[in-house]
Amino acid sequence: MPASPSTARAINDRLALRLLQQEGPLTAGQLKQLTGLSRPTVADLVERLTASGLIEMVGESGEQRRGPNARLYGLVADRAHLAALDVRLEGVSVLVSDLVGRVLAEASVPIDSESGTGPAVEQAVALVERAAKEAGAERLHTVGVGAPGLIDPTTGELRNTTGLPAWHRRLVAALHERLPGTRLVVENETNLAALAEQRDGAARDRDTFVLFWLGMGIGAAVVLDGALRRGASGGAGELGFLPVPGTRGLPSATDCEGGFHSLAGAGAVLELARECGVLGVGSADDGAGAAEVVRWAVAEVGGIPGSTSAARFLDALADRLALGVAAVVALLDPGCVVLGGEVGQAGGDELAVRVAERIVRMSPLPAEVRPSVLGGAAVLRGALLTAQDGAQDELFG
Repeated sequence: MPASPSTARAINDRLALRLLQQEGPLTAGQLKQLTGLSRPTVADLVERLTASGLIEMVGESGEQRRGPNARLYGLVADRAHLAALDVRLEGVSVLVSDLVGRVLAEASVPIDSESGTGPAVEQAVALVERAAKEAGAERLHTVGVGAPGLIDPTTGELRNTTGLPAWHRRLVAALHERLPGTRLVVENETNLAALAEQRDGAARDRDTFVLFWLGMGIGAAVVLDGALRRGASGGAGELGFLPVPGTRGLPSATDCEGGFHSLAGAGAVLELARECGVLGVGSADDGAGAAEVVRWAVAEVGGIPGSTSAARFLDALADRLALGVAAVVALLDPGCVVLGGEVGQAGGDELAVRVAERIVRMSPLPAEVRPSVLGGAAVLRGALLTAQDGAQDELFG
């Protein structure tokens, strides 16, 4: 059955809006070429979308042509304001953007959970309110929140996970109270990082891959056939609990100590650096974080193989990471693994190549190993993309 005129108009409008979101301002002629619609149909939808306040004339094409220059049309950027939050154990980062994703304000604040749940939540919410005010946003249409831990796939709420501070769960409720009418989208931080790497980073050419989050904690995000797979309980990719050889025990239902986390978490990376004689050498000292130590080791190696302490450290780290990567490759056959988070980005090609060499020996399944492009910034970027997609879905109809 052919679509009714109203349905056809809605489909055409949505197609044009998506093109303007992806490509930026376009002329009516460019919209005609990209959509395949007739000139009268394009003229009609431009008039309709302009009248509805979704698009506006933003300039002229400047092309060399007879007669007046063609008008450029773009989305009305201030039709909605969005925010993205990256909630970590030690603090919160936020940015506010317009509908097309242009960042208008950003800020972060460290949070000491020892101060209590109430003060911690107030610090985080106040940061969001200040950023929105700085951006000139009277209200926020959608807020994307990235947090560690499990997200209930039924309710979309952050589950009460052992080991996470109480203020994390209270923060979502407080945002609902202080931002009435604002849509909140809560997602696991690693999942958001994967979405960002797929859209803007290391996995732009992949619709199937796995992102390993290497930071304070360990996690993985699974993208199969272009879709993020969260699992039946929202726990797909809880790689820190994966039992692996080389630990002094087994993980439990309440503690990932003894799992892959014990080999590849930030604390384990620093301990490995001490064992390899890296801490205290050059610019790497006992106060350095795991990412800084890995970055120092990569710079020290400089692409030249050798038996230096830096090379031994990177080789030993690759041995550990390969255990988790090989398990995922054997189970999912993703074809591509991205080493994400601050540590994955710091390791760059030096670490990725070392892990890939080990996977070739450990698995018959081909798997390209790539370093993250976005690193720790991927969570905030993924939260913004999620907020942007959700807002546009609602506004575009």
